[in-house]
Amino acid sequence: MNGNAFAEAFRYLNDPLSWTGTRGILALLGDHLWMTFLAVVLAAVVALPLGLWLGRSGRGGSVVVATANLTRAVPTLALLYIFTAGLGLGQAPTIFAVAIFGVPPILSNTWTGLREIDPAARDAGIGMGMSRARLLREVELPLAMPLIGAGLRTAAVQIVATISLASLVGGGGLGLIVSNGIFTQRWGQAFAGALLVVVLALGLEAVLAGLQRLLTPKVVRTVAPGAR
Repeated sequence: MNGNAFAEAFRYLNDPLSWTGTRGILALLGDHLWMTFLAVVLAAVVALPLGLWLGRSGRGGSVVVATANLTRAVPTLALLYIFTAGLGLGQAPTIFAVAIFGVPPILSNTWTGLREIDPAARDAGIGMGMSRARLLREVELPLAMPLIGAGLRTAAVQIVATISLASLVGGGGLGLIVSNGIFTQRWGQAFAGALLVVVLALGLEAVLAGLQRLLTPKVVRTVAPGAR
């Protein structure tokens, strides 16, 4: 990329018209964040309960987690076109495709977080007469939260970057700035769109890291590196 592309990107980002309208940066950012939110929720709805159940039962968890991790080898673009064939153009195929991409880190971290809890902590809770639900809520989840939070954070950052592919199937998002720039050979615009996605991913990482630290009990935070 030459200096002209950098200058064009700077002009594009500083042009008020680039930020307004139905195809402006703000509108596309809203679509991007909305699709990211839905994909993360969808991935969490599948992965969290499954990870908690496998982590508590201790049966077959490693096989399921290993199988889920194999989905990382499937190209997201291929999944996107498969869902597009079934659901048509728009945001839906992108949300489902990237949600699958977000399941492995949430599932594996949730399972690992439950499996690495000191058995003495569980025994102490059981000795106090806690039910299984209360033991999960008051003992296991707080202790596993650093790893669970790290899994959710990883999935969210991966998804917010990958959701840029939505532009290829009429889903909008910040990727539309990149694809339009490439198709029209406006390389500065394409670079500006890519820069926006990078900044968004880094910003989301920082916000989620702070939120994870805030929600992790202080006593757990001091001993769990995943909570930092």
